[in-house]
Amino acid sequence: MPITLSQADYWELIDTSPEAAIAPNGDSICPFPARLGEGYYRSVPLSDGLDLEIVDYRLQDDVAVRCGDRTHPLEYTFEQTSTASKSTHRYHVCGSGLAPEELWHTAGRARIVSVNVHIEPTAFRQWIGDTDALPAALKPLLRSPKQEYYQQSSVPSAPMQTVFQQILHCPYQGFTRRLYLEGKLWEMMTLILADMEEDAPLLAPVLKPDDVERIHYAGEILRSQLTNPPSLLGLARQVQINDHKLKVGFRQVFGTTVFGYLHDCRMEKSRQLLESGSISVGGAAQSVGFANRSHFATAFRKKFGMNPSLYRKCKPPVFRAS
Repeated sequence: MPITLSQADYWELIDTSPEAAIAPNGDSICPFPARLGEGYYRSVPLSDGLDLEIVDYRLQDDVAVRCGDRTHPLEYTFEQTSTASKSTHRYHVCGSGLAPEELWHTAGRARIVSVNVHIEPTAFRQWIGDTDALPAALKPLLRSPKQEYYQQSSVPSAPMQTVFQQILHCPYQGFTRRLYLEGKLWEMMTLILADMEEDAPLLAPVLKPDDVERIHYAGEILRSQLTNPPSLLGLARQVQINDHKLKVGFRQVFGTTVFGYLHDCRMEKSRQLLESGSISVGGAAQSVGFANRSHFATAFRKKFGMNPSLYRKCKPPVFRAS
């Protein structure tokens, strides 16, 4: 059973640590509560409207934090999760708006190093200038406090991973350090925006019957390699189609992106495994390629409206995704 805490209780454990200190460079450093695990939270002072937190920790057990309805700024998180056998990277981006009540899970016994960035909408608007000129694919990042916020999770590109390491290992001090870090945070935001635009619907090419057959074959490959899928370019080469036509054609044939199709297949396979009752939640997560159980639980709940542990226990005879 995971340790379950309210968001207020979770942060009280961190903020009231007697070992919290201010580093010579001005960073606020809070050791991770020994009750939960080991590691630290480092808050870096930057310009108004821009918050940077660097976290390095390892939980003793799985932890679930219950968050109530709240107004959310723009946020992105770049996360590296390491176990004895492998290391994985993910990034998550959330727009401004209303964050509904939810339960966030984090898996124990894995080392997690993350860069968390909060950007107030006013700071984001000042950075981009004319918000009316935002491409349609990026407009969901700015929603009113009454609208549910936008969320996306994906595998980071090589340039993103480079910037992540540069933030972690900033070579400067003082004023130069602040300028360097702020520049890197906006550089990462630029890469994320470019990634979002690339995933947006593009001008659809005309698909020939042979193209449709190749795209269906690409779907078969993804379904057979849920835990270790090929890259977009690798998949395109396997089915002998260019990556642009594969990416846009996937939307026409399957109504979703290549990554979205893979994600849906993983979720459906995990649902079937849990319904059989022959495998644990952690086993189901690993069986479909999730290294982080908390990410799996979040994805499963978003897809099927129920936590995977509860679904496994209930095993409803009929279940439709929302």
